[in-house]
Amino acid sequence: MSRKTLARPKHVPQRMCIGCREALAKRSLVRVARTPDGVKIDPTGKAPGRGAYVHDRRSCWEAALRGSLEGALKTQFTPSERETLEIHMRSLASEGSAESDPKATAGGAA
Repeated sequence: MSRKTLARPKHVPQRMCIGCREALAKRSLVRVARTPDGVKIDPTGKAPGRGAYVHDRRSCWEAALRGSLEGALKTQFTPSERETLEIHMRSLASEGSAESDPKATAGGAA
């Protein structure tokens, strides 16, 4: 008499976007890390240091750079760090293309 065990669904880590406060799957957000070398965008999500997460949307980055990102990282940005983050923000597509991206809605409310 063997019992069949049901496969449990794999746990998907959730993180909150600093810009819009929406919780999504960790992999669908961009991590910004405060490392000993300064504040950097962390594409791997594994850099050491304090991290915060932001959508890949310009509106979220604008909100985050107004101050919530500095608060989440518990630091003040140097002018060069702020410029690096603003360059990344300007490279993002406008809201219209982010809304049509199926990855942008992954992990939303059920």
